[in-house]
Amino acid sequence: MDLDTVRAAVQDLMPRARADLTELVAMKSVADPRQYPPEECASAARWVLEAFAERGFADARLEETPDGSMAVVGSRPCGDPDAPTVLLYAHYDVQPPLDEAAWHTPPFELTEKDGRWFGRGTADCKGNIVMHLTALRALGDDVPVNLKLVVEGSEEMGTGGLEEFLPDHTDLLRADTILVCDTGNAAVGKPAVTVSLRGMVNVVVRVKALASEIHSGMFGGPAPDALAALIEILASLRDEQGNTTIDGLDNTQQWEGAPYPPDDFRSDAGIVEGGALLGSGTVSDMLWARPALTVLGIDCSPVVGSAAAITPDAAARLNLRIPPGTTPGEAEQALVAHLKGHAPWGVEVDVEVEATGSPFRAVTDGPAYQAIAAAMGDAYGTPMSFLGQGGSIPLCNVLADTYPDAELILMGVEEPACLIHAPNESVDPGEIERMAIAEALFLSRYGG
Repeated sequence: MDLDTVRAAVQDLMPRARADLTELVAMKSVADPRQYPPEECASAARWVLEAFAERGFADARLEETPDGSMAVVGSRPCGDPDAPTVLLYAHYDVQPPLDEAAWHTPPFELTEKDGRWFGRGTADCKGNIVMHLTALRALGDDVPVNLKLVVEGSEEMGTGGLEEFLPDHTDLLRADTILVCDTGNAAVGKPAVTVSLRGMVNVVVRVKALASEIHSGMFGGPAPDALAALIEILASLRDEQGNTTIDGLDNTQQWEGAPYPPDDFRSDAGIVEGGALLGSGTVSDMLWARPALTVLGIDCSPVVGSAAAITPDAAARLNLRIPPGTTPGEAEQALVAHLKGHAPWGVEVDVEVEATGSPFRAVTDGPAYQAIAAAMGDAYGTPMSFLGQGGSIPLCNVLADTYPDAELILMGVEEPACLIHAPNESVDPGEIERMAIAEALFLSRYGG
């Protein structure tokens, strides 16, 4: 199918895309039964199954994964066993809405405002489910590749259901190319694929200095303060420029893909007026090529209710993002050694490792990457670029290890203005339209 035919077909399908997304967003599919009833995820899974069954995935079914979540899987052969196989990925579970009072629109009701569609999951990742469906509807029966499908139900919880399911079901999802549709573009109208993901190490560091609280007047001065010790340890993790400085970890690498303009980053991140950008490298270097340490939380005496006493113990939860080229094992060892090595005054330091994840780097010189670059260029009228992403998608490493010959393409309808994981998540419907055109062109040309 040519570009004009595909574009016209997708444009005609956009009202249905909105109707589909409206139904999906209304399902409160947060994969945490402590917050929302499991029936919400069950409804979303059933909706996805039925929608793809209608598009020719006659064997679409639910598979339970080891964390108890249900993944929608299925296949749609094209009739040519020698044609390439493409696996379509997305997830139907969503982040909780967080502070509902901070939303300008109801979080589980698709609402159009200023040309965007607001609601939890409109971009991450129900918008990508609708993108897949729209592309397939535009192509009709003319899909010259063998298709496989997996739409998981616990990606946002990070419980690893699909990652644990995959090794025992390798043939079920085996493909030549895997479209991991859970990322997006540099900005609205600027097509991109994500080729680099940072890994991570999450730890809790606990500091103990005293047996119990003691009077700050009677003992303050010579007695060590656990909170002050923790603050000094945390301060050692960055230098004056804001570079992450963990002994033994390289913090000088440079990003070789598309740059992230500083003004765009300031706007996307919501940095206060006069706030500095951290680090000695470019925004792209700091975000995609170098380690980054974030203090996620601190346990200590609250301001309200605190007493004139020296704090005996304190703790902090830390998130270390690591770029490709650094293994989680190396990063964990360096971080633990640094935290203990920079503890002052002989305080006791214990470090608990909560979770680790490997970084990912895509191989981009295969025929699928050539096809998606051409498809995105036609759909958007501007060349596709390569981006990094500061976050982690552990599934990508499992897919790469399980199918080493497959091309993994990370793409989707998300872009910085979507505010994924935050209040007021939204999607630009034009991104759903253009990405559906790109996907339809890719499937048509890659098969040919």
